[in-house]
Amino acid sequence: MSKQTIIAPSVLSLDFSNVKEQFQEINKSEAQWLHYDVMDGSFVPNISFGPYVLSCLNKITDKVFDVHLMVRDPKYYTEIFAKENPGYITFHYESCNNKEEMIEIAKNIRDKNIKSGISIKPHTPAYVLDDIIWYFDLVLVMSVEPGFGGQKFDNEAIEKITYLSKLIEYKKLDTLIQVDGGITKETGKLCVDAGANVLVAGSYVFKGDIVERISSLLWNVL
Repeated sequence: MSKQTIIAPSVLSLDFSNVKEQFQEINKSEAQWLHYDVMDGSFVPNISFGPYVLSCLNKITDKVFDVHLMVRDPKYYTEIFAKENPGYITFHYESCNNKEEMIEIAKNIRDKNIKSGISIKPHTPAYVLDDIIWYFDLVLVMSVEPGFGGQKFDNEAIEKITYLSKLIEYKKLDTLIQVDGGITKETGKLCVDAGANVLVAGSYVFKGDIVERISSLLWNVL
């Protein structure tokens, strides 16, 4: 089943000295989501945003927030960020001890009327999700190592997207495939052609004309 491409600008790349003006541009744009990275300084070496910032940003946009937990304890952070009612909460396969724990967290997210997501790092093969993909509304393929913005796109992500697209079709699921890291007009098209539905873009969007850059990502893939 064909799905509309969704553009999710990454809050991590915002110029926080110019938030009001940049959000005016985001709100005018064709972006449907905003990607919100949460980093704990342990699972990844960087530290980013807490729930208060998300609560504030929620007041200045109607876009769907997609919370990406890059943390050691996704169960704990799910409880915190669920209170802000994002559209999606995504946690990392690599942050869990076993698949039973992943399923428990996914069910907990869905029980809160939030859609559940699972993310895999560049060195994690896509097939690890074969028997648990049922529990997730979204799979996030990282095309860079998580933790920092502005990295170069890893082309191995294309193979993972292709694999997951076939898996989702075979199992007759509506699970979305999201890709994050090094997304530009060119790499975004490669991802969508392989089966991705959601493009997370940070530096590409915020280091240019925001409205135009988002439009270029969307219309370049049609």
